[in-house]
Amino acid sequence: MTTFVDRVVLHVAAGDGGHGCASVRREKFKPLGGPDGADGGNGGDVILVVEHNTTTLLDYHFHPHQKATSGKAGAGDLRNGATGDTLVLPVPDGTVVYDEDGTQLADLVGEGSRYVVARGGRGGLGNASLATAKRKAPGFALLGEPGEVRDVVMELKSVADAALVGFPSAGKSSLIAAVSAARPKIADYPFTTLVPNLGVVDAAGTVFTVADVPGLIPGASEGKGLGLEFLRHVERCAVLVHVVDCATFDPGRDPLTDLDVIEGELEAYRTSLSDRPRLVVLNKIDVPDARDLAELVRPELEARGLEVHEVSTATHEGLRELTFAIARVVAADRASRPVEEATRIVLRPTAVDDAGFTIEQTAEAFVVHGSKPQRWVVQTDFSNDEAVGYLADRLARLGVEKALADAGAEPGAWVVIGDVGFDWQPTELEEAASGLRGQDDRLTRPTRVRAEERRYAKDLRRAERLGLGPALDADVPEDRPLQVVHDLDEHGGAEGLAELPGETELPGETELPGETELPGETELPGQTELPGQTELPGQTELPGETERPDEAAPR
Repeated sequence: MTTFVDRVVLHVAAGDGGHGCASVRREKFKPLGGPDGADGGNGGDVILVVEHNTTTLLDYHFHPHQKATSGKAGAGDLRNGATGDTLVLPVPDGTVVYDEDGTQLADLVGEGSRYVVARGGRGGLGNASLATAKRKAPGFALLGEPGEVRDVVMELKSVADAALVGFPSAGKSSLIAAVSAARPKIADYPFTTLVPNLGVVDAAGTVFTVADVPGLIPGASEGKGLGLEFLRHVERCAVLVHVVDCATFDPGRDPLTDLDVIEGELEAYRTSLSDRPRLVVLNKIDVPDARDLAELVRPELEARGLEVHEVSTATHEGLRELTFAIARVVAADRASRPVEEATRIVLRPTAVDDAGFTIEQTAEAFVVHGSKPQRWVVQTDFSNDEAVGYLADRLARLGVEKALADAGAEPGAWVVIGDVGFDWQPTELEEAASGLRGQDDRLTRPTRVRAEERRYAKDLRRAERLGLGPALDADVPEDRPLQVVHDLDEHGGAEGLAELPGETELPGETELPGETELPGETELPGQTELPGQTELPGQTELPGETERPDEAAPR
C-alpha cells in the first residue's frame, strides 16, 4: 500500500455564512418592541498549517474533499448565530500550494507556517442591525454569503540540505543508512527506492538533512523509469552529491559516463540546478576493481573542478571525511544567505478615486464588476420587495446608477451583477435614500386619545343619533375615522356642529331639520323655558321642577 504521497489535488470548501433573521419583539405590556432579529454566524475557514509530525500528504490522497462547517442562522430576541468551526489541515514542511492554472499560491516552510486556502462566507445581518433612524422597522434581513470553494494542488518539496542523486543501485540508500539513523529499504535490484528518504546527520557540530532521491536513468526527462517526478525534493538542497557506482558491470557504463548522463537529466528539469555546488562520491571501493577504477577517474573529475571522495558503505571507509565535506558546504551556504527579517505588515489603503466597481459594456448588457456589488446581490432576498429596495439604495449610494448613466445605459437596459440580471430602471438618489422603506406608521402615530378628542367623539356620536351621520361620514376618511375630530377643532369644538351643512339655526339654539312639535303637550307651572325650546302638546310640568340651563340642547 502507498505510504508516501508528495502530490495531491485537494478540493476544499469553506463554510457558508448563516442567514440573518427578520423578527419583531413580542412581549406582554410592551407594544411595538421593535426589530430584534440577530445576525447569522460567519462560516469557517480552511487553513493549511505546517506541523513537524506530518511527513506526507497521504491523508489527503485518500480524503481529497475537505469542508469547514457553516455558520448558524440568527434568531429573534437578538440571538446571533454560531460561527462555523475553522478547519485546520496539517501539512509537511516544504509544501507548495498551486491553483488549477499552476500559479503558486503559497510556499509553506517552517513550523507553524499557515495559509488560508478558502475563506468562509460572511453571516447575513438581521433586521435589528439594519434598523436606522429612518428605517425603524425593517421587514427583511440579509442572506448569508456562500463560502469559497476551490481546487488546489499541493506538492511536497522536502526541506533537505544535501541530495543524493545517481543511477539505480548506485548505493544511495546504503550511504544514507550509513551516515544517519534512516533505515530505507536496501536490496540488490534496481529501483528499490520508490519514494524519497530523509536522514539527519551531525558532523563537526553542524546538523544537516540528507535526501535520498530515487534513481535516474537515461531518458528520465521523457518519462522513462520514475522520471523526474521526485526531483522536486532536491530544489531546496544546498549541495548535490553524485553517487557513482564504480563496481558496475553494465556495458557502456563507467563513472564519467554516468556523471554526464545524470547532469544532462538535471539540466532537463524545469528548475535549473546548475548553480548548486557538487560533490562526487566514488562508491563501492571495497571491491578491488572498483578501487582501481576510482583511482583512475579521480584526476579527470578533479580537473573538471569537482570535489571527489572515495567511500565504501560496506566498510564505512571515507564516510567521515565525506560528512565533514558536506557539513562545510552546507555551513557556507547558510552563512551566505541573507538574514530573514520578521514579516512586516503592510497596510495599503484604498485609492481615493477607487469607486469599488467597474462597468463593462458588452453587446448584450452592462456588466458591473466589483466585490461589494456582487456580495450585496448574493446576500439579497429577491422574494422580498423591501430587500430589493434596500439593494437599490445601496447601489445608488455607491454610485452605480450614476456610472451606468454615464456609460450610456438607458432605462430598461439589461444590467448584470454577478449571477443576477435585471432591467435597469433609474431612481433618484434622494428618493431612494428617503427612508420610506421599512417605515412603520404605528411607531409615529399617536395611540393615546386626548381629552379634547374624547369630547369631540362624544359630540360626533350625539350628531349621529340626531341624523347627521351620513353628512359627516361623507367627509371622514376610511383609514382615519378620527380625522373629523380635528376638523371640528377648527370650528371651535362642539359649537362647530352649528355650521355643519343641512342645519337650521334658531335664536339661541340650533334646531335639527325635520323636528316637529307633538300635539297636546302642556307646560307645567314654574317650568322655565329656554329660548328656542320646542314644547310638545300635552306635556305637564311637576310643581317646583325647574329645568337646568345646560339642557338647552336636546339629548
